[in-house]
Amino acid sequence: MRHIIHADLDAFYATVEQLDNPELRGKPVLVGGRPESRGVVATASYEARPFGVRSAMPMRTAVRLCPQGIIVRPRFTRYREMSRQVMEVFREFTEVIEPLSLDEAYLDISGAVNESEGRWPLGVALDLKRRVKSQTGLTVSVGVSVSKSVSKIASDLDKPDGLVVVPPGDQADFLAPLAVGKLWGIGPKTAERLKAEGVDTIGALAEQPPEWFERMFGQRANSVRLRSIGLDDEPVNTERITKSVSSETTFPDDLGDPEELRRVLEELAGGVAGSLERKGLQGRTVTVKLRLADFTTFTRQSTLPSPSNEPGPIQELAWRLFSAELTTGRTFRLLGVGVSNFAEPDEIRQLPLSIEGDFRAYGTGLGWPERAPQA
Repeated sequence: MRHIIHADLDAFYATVEQLDNPELRGKPVLVGGRPESRGVVATASYEARPFGVRSAMPMRTAVRLCPQGIIVRPRFTRYREMSRQVMEVFREFTEVIEPLSLDEAYLDISGAVNESEGRWPLGVALDLKRRVKSQTGLTVSVGVSVSKSVSKIASDLDKPDGLVVVPPGDQADFLAPLAVGKLWGIGPKTAERLKAEGVDTIGALAEQPPEWFERMFGQRANSVRLRSIGLDDEPVNTERITKSVSSETTFPDDLGDPEELRRVLEELAGGVAGSLERKGLQGRTVTVKLRLADFTTFTRQSTLPSPSNEPGPIQELAWRLFSAELTTGRTFRLLGVGVSNFAEPDEIRQLPLSIEGDFRAYGTGLGWPERAPQA
């Protein structure tokens, strides 16, 4: 029998700041940009949340709701470092890990559970929480069940420092009273549509006939119906086919200085090149992702003459793509660099590269994952 953990670090960015700076402990911390520069909240500490502050809220709104909040600029290098430490703790329990973001992952702990020796899912989860706390100082909320979707819902029900275990066979009863919007794959718009049909809870959803699911969800009908009763056999994915390698950063404050933007761009491109080299990949297509101060988001891409994982050509082409978008008064909220269209192993050649020649820019890129920093 499978046993799946969904682990979610509590108020990750804010907690890291409180760990590193004892003066912030017990105080409302707002990690993000400055309110006067149209910054947004990346994460709010649990001391700030009773005031109504939440992630992705404009910082000026957060300050109005919580005037005593202490604004701290994000340090993503530090957060990545702490995330790696947590993942190392997870590997003490299993190698079957699917990271979702810096602060969130699925773990298949089936191999760590041995009921005949007293190693129950609850005990494994408690041990995991204890080790994360003792080795990193962070708290993690954990949901445990036989499926990914139920475990994810469970981990969110008792935050912070939560632990919810759903015994095998109890999935449907566990889900039934919960709001339908908590079900994996039911977004706010779908939840409103279901509410208009008189379906407010997951239990009410599960009671609908198959033809109703067909009408409401089309091709997704069967998967939604099964998840509504807690049946989900999707595996914890440790390996995925790499179609692109990318890196992006969201600025605490809108940025318009060309020299600073170029520095960030070259750092991102250099990091992507390093990742390509470590993975043994060489790519042809370079893409830059841009988000303006008004949240308009678009990409620009072009192709190298030959596949590469060298920093120089990737940085040079990325800058040429980006510099074409620099205009007076334009400021940027997010910047990213990606490489895709990988060469097959037998195509890879060590050739000197130049980006002189054919140059194309497109309005759509390489299917960049839209994941804003959250914790």
